[in-house]
Amino acid sequence: MLNLVLFGPPGAGKGTQSKKLIEKYDLIHLSTGDLLRGEIAQGTDLGLEAKKLMDDGKLVPDAVVIGMISNKLDANKEAKGFIFDGFPRTVAQAEALDQLLESKQSAISGMTALEVNDDELERRLLERGKESGRPDDANPEVIRKRIKEYNDKTAPVAGFYQNQNKFKNINGVGSVEDIFGAIIDVIEEYSK
Repeated sequence: MLNLVLFGPPGAGKGTQSKKLIEKYDLIHLSTGDLLRGEIAQGTDLGLEAKKLMDDGKLVPDAVVIGMISNKLDANKEAKGFIFDGFPRTVAQAEALDQLLESKQSAISGMTALEVNDDELERRLLERGKESGRPDDANPEVIRKRIKEYNDKTAPVAGFYQNQNKFKNINGVGSVEDIFGAIIDVIEEYSK
């Protein structure tokens, strides 16, 4: 089973590359945001718990998110693999994900990080904001805060996977196809 974490700051190109990886390797896209919305829409116990917390302006605890991921894994036992999007964001989440996957006789195959400098990220996000109308992509100050948040809180997850020899950096600047080719090369290394 191929379980990938595609990593990088906002605007690095994770969404674009995820779509291509899902198509090439027949992976299931596992987005924690989508999972939360789906569990809430279905009215599951986890969804109701998450909705109550979100309605109170609180973050959904890792245990609830891990429970939702577990449900998704169980519902797709015949999958060739998963691509994790938006998770893990902290070392504690990475540890919990490893434990969950181990309990299901699986593991993360590798984490690939798209490296893009902050100026390029800001340029890309502002451009995306013009096209998408997303307010969080239209304000340079908000964009800089999102990038700082990533660098401060999420980037340490890379060290967690690096310690397991499951981490590779990819230059996230270039053509979509060149970046995709570099990611495929890294996946082939994970698969050896």
